[in-house]
Amino acid sequence: MDQHELLDIIANGEDSKHQFKANITNEVSLAQEFVALSNSEGGQILIGVADDGKLVGLSEHDIIRLNQLISNAASQHVKPPIIPTTENIRISQDHLVMAVKIQPGISRPYMDNDGAIWLKCGADKRKAISREEIQRIFQSSGIMHGDEVPVAGMNVGDIDTDYFKKFFKKTYGSSVEEQDISLPQIIENLNLSKNGSLNVSGALLFGKNTSFRLPAFIVKAVSWPTGDISGSEYIDSEDIDGKLEDIFNRSVGFVTRNLLHRQGARSVNSPGKLEIPREALEELIANALIHRDYFIMSHVKIFIFPERIEIISPGHLPNNLTIENIKSGNSNIRNPILASFATKILPYRGLGSGILRALRLWPDIEFIDDRERCLFKVIIKRKV
Repeated sequence: MDQHELLDIIANGEDSKHQFKANITNEVSLAQEFVALSNSEGGQILIGVADDGKLVGLSEHDIIRLNQLISNAASQHVKPPIIPTTENIRISQDHLVMAVKIQPGISRPYMDNDGAIWLKCGADKRKAISREEIQRIFQSSGIMHGDEVPVAGMNVGDIDTDYFKKFFKKTYGSSVEEQDISLPQIIENLNLSKNGSLNVSGALLFGKNTSFRLPAFIVKAVSWPTGDISGSEYIDSEDIDGKLEDIFNRSVGFVTRNLLHRQGARSVNSPGKLEIPREALEELIANALIHRDYFIMSHVKIFIFPERIEIISPGHLPNNLTIENIKSGNSNIRNPILASFATKILPYRGLGSGILRALRLWPDIEFIDDRERCLFKVIIKRKV
């Protein structure tokens, strides 16, 4: 980093990836900053820069002292230890700024010596205190997935047995009754339960009355007469629950019945052509249901406006995945159990090709990865 790059960063102010410190003398507080950055997206601490962006600089003696302090904080006060990198930028003959770079951690969650898990919150840091928040950190490290969490009060007896048996026969070519093991053992072998308790995947895929135990995991769909949701009137509304296959089919049905069917050159007796290709809608709705964050107790929302459709999923893109990545066909499976079954139940392939296919069918689609509000939004423009 040269002085011009340093000044550009300072001019933009502190944010979740850049922290300014005039000087540092406390290993414990520095370790907390390291933990927060490691548990988030990484970033830099610029030492020798005041909170207001003023360059105060460091002496050669400060640099020597800080190198030892940084080493101690990273190795003795962060669990598991991390390896920061440092770079010194000269700002005058006698003064330097030290840039301490922290990579996004691959062994999350990181903790301080007191066992506290720190996270970045804008330019500040805070402790992770909620169970769901801590679970999401485990999820980002690949240790735990939201679709494998046990559902309290749901066991193998809550499986829709007839539906499961039809699925099993169609998928595996033989009946449940032909197997040498019991139905509960089959369910567990398929990673849909553990010790008799259904997990989120088992409940969503094959459960009866799932919305009673998992009321947040439904789709709320509304068709609005104007371009915003502040009005009190709507055209159509539906709370869509049930098994994943039912939710998918009813969600697609809600959207298609609230879109235009254009006659074009067809005869008056023809059903007309849907204004947006159904296959594109199916890809985007399937992605919302399969890749949403099931650690977040919130609904998938489908809003239809006169000029656009919005599909809003709880949870931003996982790990370091970006919008550019997904538009290039890259993927990161957040819910591996659910995704593996979805390829057998829904028009979903799990190859990272769904977004590409939707864009090919209907290029006028915008994607918003909102990390502040922890959601992912798809905006499908309508040609009105």
